[in-house]
Amino acid sequence: MLDLIAIRRALHQIPEIGLEEFETHAYLMAKLQELTADKPFVAIKTWQTGIIVKVNGTAPEKTIGWRTDIDGLPITEATGLDFASRHEGRMHACGHDIHMTLAIGILEAMLMTQPKNNLIFLFQPAEENEAGGMLMYEAGVLSGDWRPDEFYGLHIRPDLKVGEIATNTHTLFAGTCEVKIKFKGTGGHAAFPHHANDALVAASYFITQVQTIVSRNVDPIEGAVVTFGSLHAGTTNNVIAETAQLHGTIRTLTQEMNLLTQARIRAIAEGVALSFGISVDIQLRQGGYLPVENDPDLAKALMTFFDQQEGVTLIDIAPAMTGEDFGYLLSKIPGVMFWLGVETPYALHHPKLSPNEAALDFGVKQITAFLKHLAGG
Repeated sequence: MLDLIAIRRALHQIPEIGLEEFETHAYLMAKLQELTADKPFVAIKTWQTGIIVKVNGTAPEKTIGWRTDIDGLPITEATGLDFASRHEGRMHACGHDIHMTLAIGILEAMLMTQPKNNLIFLFQPAEENEAGGMLMYEAGVLSGDWRPDEFYGLHIRPDLKVGEIATNTHTLFAGTCEVKIKFKGTGGHAAFPHHANDALVAASYFITQVQTIVSRNVDPIEGAVVTFGSLHAGTTNNVIAETAQLHGTIRTLTQEMNLLTQARIRAIAEGVALSFGISVDIQLRQGGYLPVENDPDLAKALMTFFDQQEGVTLIDIAPAMTGEDFGYLLSKIPGVMFWLGVETPYALHHPKLSPNEAALDFGVKQITAFLKHLAGG
């Protein structure tokens, strides 16, 4: 049996940014080749830093997919752990080291006997920055015999206890969209504003007007967030700003609401630019970060299964406004995502995040039971 804690700690020390997970890829490949060396019914292929493992069933009627993400974040770790990141300015602050370890442990357990149905294990890069799930899908990696009929995945959740699994039969994660806006006017001396056209003032009007999207365009019973966390304009106190650049995010619980919010941002920005007589450049980048919408029937079956498992506390949970590129894959292939409790006081993306490693044995045991239930023996 593999030492899951040792694997997790080894992975924790080598976090890498999306599509640069070269050391992680090499480590995973070594473990996967070790696991499958004497298993002729297993095939492995790669795409950039991603890895796909296919377990061929004895009499397959369908293909069950399990997805894990493998990238880290540009965060400097502050846990003080003996096995802290060896890569400066990089950290597994979103739990992907736990995700990968669980996938390896589940695969090991599933290979004890050849299943009836096919299994796909997807080790996906670039969840945090480039929507690697979308990239792999669009590259045809999950086509033909490598396409799952059902797709499953999880994400650790710090505020849930070990032993708790949480999901729902609708939207679990929000869809996100990155927003970049640049207003361009005419700079000038502060003493002669009539000879200039102030981009900073235009940007300020935009910031106040854009708040009306949530208050006046979004259905009150639906969820949407519009946040601009960055505004850069001007160089000093007595020079009128020629340009103003804003950087923000949209988060919504349905794709329809996301598209509506994008359209309203564009209309307001263009309207402000027109009223001030300046130009505007608008970039809306959603890519593969669609809402994670669970398939209702598959989610109900998963929840029923875990609710009946000894040692599991199942929670029917409300959606979260965090984003996840698994939403893109679920827009193409029906499936379910769920939260796994790791009870730590620090939030996701926090430099002190340190999940409880007891979640490894629990997760492997329970998820293996679920996949065996689907795949048959």
